[in-house]
Amino acid sequence: MSGEPFTVAARVIEQLPNSLYRLELQTEQRAQITAHVGPEASLLRVRPGDGVMVELSAYDPGRGRIVGKSS
Repeated sequence: MSGEPFTVAARVIEQLPNSLYRLELQTEQRAQITAHVGPEASLLRVRPGDGVMVELSAYDPGRGRIVGKSS
């Protein structure tokens, strides 16, 4: 198992305190994770219902970093 992060599509379900968001991954399992907006996407405005690209770590797949909006 590699420690490299991988990027998946997700949908924002709700905004949480401390700049966190609850996301639903667009995979077969439809898992829910928490994520924050990464520094490369700091000017991104994220709202519930938006489609985003999230980078997940292989070490903690329950948390991620939003890296951009999906089209």
